Amino acid sequence: MVDFIVFIILFVGGIFLLGIAHGLPAAQGVVFTAGILAVSLALAWVMRQAGSATRRTDSWNRRQG
Repeated sequence: MVDFIVFIILFVGGIFLLGIAHGLPAAQGVVFTAGILAVSLALAWVMRQAGSATRRTDSWNRRQG
């Protein structure tokens, strides 16, 4: 549940930053870049989780043994 909350905060926050970037008088590029990074980090956060919809046990080549 914590992973989902982190994902939603990063994803929605990143989309929000992308949306408001064009209306800012200054630092538009910084806010837009922060939005892209937040959305990318959110998607990376979800993809690194084990037990995804593919039901693979070897996500990201984490072999044990």
